[in-house]
Amino acid sequence: MMKNFKYLFLIFPFLLSSCITTKDVRYLQPSESLVINEEGLVPYNIPIYRITKNDILNLNIVTTPKGDAAQFYSSYNTSGGMNNAGTTNSAASTGGGASSGTRGGNMNFYFNGLRVDSNGDINVFGIGYIKAEGRTLDEITKEIQEKVNENFQEGKSEVRLNTDGITYYILGDVETTGLSGEKVAHKNTLTITEALAINGGLNRTIDKKEVVIHRKLPEGVKIAKIDLTREDLMNSPFYYVQNGDEIYLNTRAKSLNGFGKDPIQTLTTGVSVITTALSIYLLLKNL
Repeated sequence: MMKNFKYLFLIFPFLLSSCITTKDVRYLQPSESLVINEEGLVPYNIPIYRITKNDILNLNIVTTPKGDAAQFYSSYNTSGGMNNAGTTNSAASTGGGASSGTRGGNMNFYFNGLRVDSNGDINVFGIGYIKAEGRTLDEITKEIQEKVNENFQEGKSEVRLNTDGITYYILGDVETTGLSGEKVAHKNTLTITEALAINGGLNRTIDKKEVVIHRKLPEGVKIAKIDLTREDLMNSPFYYVQNGDEIYLNTRAKSLNGFGKDPIQTLTTGVSVITTALSIYLLLKNL
């Protein structure tokens, strides 16, 4: 019986190879490929978001509280009328991500926002159709401002155009149910590490070296794989989350096989397998 335990030592190399190391779980580990400038800083590589079809935009026209033009804009380009400060809104954001349950999206924003139609245009009442697809928010804002200025004296109005924050989606396995779902960040910029930190981070079953991002562009969807363990990820445009990004978290093969969550679990699983195999062998041998 004792000599059969020599087989336990044969499995130790396999158990060690099945363990997750610190290189597998640490974020942004030093990399020689990281690009820094002469001041030792990592340059920003933030992609500019360009509007795509079916985007929904929030238009605010801030005006003086009096005047025919102000009344016109408040009547036709707002869901709730003009407030005391003279602000008119085409979509009033509730500021909270998904509206309720598993519906996804902001219901008020959906019904009252400016939708980019199948031609890539938005229709602002009193102004008409404006090309939006493929353009930045600043470019569209500037064009609307020029149209609004035709009805106001210079400095008496301000156009504010935004999306409903940065909306992104995280999809993982059953062990990331608290992390998966639609997310909204009301920020100007959002890194992938910030997005994950906001949602509690990743557990050890997730393969940080094989995170997949689907990014919608006016031309189509771009697919990229990123490695969260490499510091040079900070040089990538995919380090910054964009509106509409879908982030897919893959489970490690070691975890799927029952190994790799931590050394104790790996050792326990391995010993259990060997013990069970030896018991069956001895039982069959004595028959």
